[in-house]
Amino acid sequence: MKIEILGTGCPKCEALMNNVEAAVRELGIEAEVSKVTDIIEIANRGVMMTPALSVDGNVLLAGRVVTVDGIQALLK
Repeated sequence: MKIEILGTGCPKCEALMNNVEAAVRELGIEAEVSKVTDIIEIANRGVMMTPALSVDGNVLLAGRVVTVDGIQALLK
């Protein structure tokens, strides 16, 4: 599974990254977690509000920070 956090590095982007890492750890799943900070790349994916969460190339949410429990529900 490939999980990407799309954002420029703002505090909300960092919070989403921390929540994703915690969710992956708690679920015990194999996942590659990375950041995409290039604004052109983010826009090319159709994201207009950050932070955004992409799983295996599909943007699942944008413009908000989701809790660890919310991320776990998305990943199950």
